[in-house]
Amino acid sequence: MSGETRKTEFEGALGDKLAAALELPSGPPIAFALFAHCFSCSKDIMAARQIARALRAAGFAVMRFDFTGLGASEGDFANTNFTSNVDDLVKAADFLRREFVAPSILIGHSLGGAAVIVAASKIPEIKGVAVIGAPSDAAHVAHHFAEKRDEIEQKGAATVQLAGRPFMIKKQFIEDIENQNVLAAAAELKKPLLVMHAPFDQTVSVDNAAQIFGAAKHPKSFISLDTADHLLSDERDARYAAGVLAAWAARYIGIEATAFRPELGDIKAGALPMLEGGVHAQSVPGQRYATALSVDGYPFVIDAAKSDGGDDMGPNPTRVVEAALAACGVMTIKMYAGRKGWDVGTVKIRIKRAEGEDDHATRVLDKSLELSGPLDAEQRERLLEIADKCPVHRMLTEGVKVNSRLT
Repeated sequence: MSGETRKTEFEGALGDKLAAALELPSGPPIAFALFAHCFSCSKDIMAARQIARALRAAGFAVMRFDFTGLGASEGDFANTNFTSNVDDLVKAADFLRREFVAPSILIGHSLGGAAVIVAASKIPEIKGVAVIGAPSDAAHVAHHFAEKRDEIEQKGAATVQLAGRPFMIKKQFIEDIENQNVLAAAAELKKPLLVMHAPFDQTVSVDNAAQIFGAAKHPKSFISLDTADHLLSDERDARYAAGVLAAWAARYIGIEATAFRPELGDIKAGALPMLEGGVHAQSVPGQRYATALSVDGYPFVIDAAKSDGGDDMGPNPTRVVEAALAACGVMTIKMYAGRKGWDVGTVKIRIKRAEGEDDHATRVLDKSLELSGPLDAEQRERLLEIADKCPVHRMLTEGVKVNSRLT
């Protein structure tokens, strides 16, 4: 994926240095998002990393960080609680506002989802909140240490095992989560809300999603994560969640519709199917022609233009072929130039149908290249040749045999 992962740190709510990873796209970010990880997890859990990087590939900058006392962050976990997590989120937003741009989107996984719902009212720039596998009650996490509950109550603290690691839980932690009201915060959110949850989540039941969704006011959306587990341990589930999330977020941060598609928010909630690796296309229930497409787990939507009877929720199939040709040419030029040590600068390829060509039966495509680097005439001519050697160009010009069958 293009872009970089930049390590950084900021001061948390309790005065400790908190470790963060900032995912920055190769170009100017279309918006900043802030990600809150699950209870006793870290910023580097696979789901957090995959979602942040998939959003980065879509043009978002995403900061994920370790809450106080977790991961690479300083501080004593025993002194933290749900309130301090919320305050850490506010501090993270303050850092982004000061050093970059305030976050427009809050994303929370599991207990981090409950935390972002509560934190949203404390970050004025937030335009949307997305939660994944979130509990509707912060006290839900108490089941992790139910066996030690009496000891905590009597002695004021106890060591519990969470995800195979020892953690000190104090009585103040229990008192704090019991005083939280996540559903009231959801009702007062007054921000667009996206709720994503797996129906067979064994850690936080899907009933929690129903309660959060019911409490929240519109605009709100629900996406079923189908067979995913609570931690989205299959990276395809994480990428799917990120793809839906990015498309949803685009509706609320001022991006023009033509600049970011598909507009998944217009698709009936939960209608997009989960598709596995490879290339899969599947019709979307309730839509005329819109088709869910997955390329190695990266989801998007293809549709017909309104003039052809579709809803224009994504590019039409022939445009996607043209896009593949353009993208493949850019990548091939960059690879070749890299081996040669040539500075090509920005590489742009534009594909147009030749004058008079049928939109759906194009036989002639015009391909124009723009290279901004300091290249001489011989280098430029060679790169033009190289662009025509990309795999997609060869597939189109040399012909492909397609064997079709019913399964």
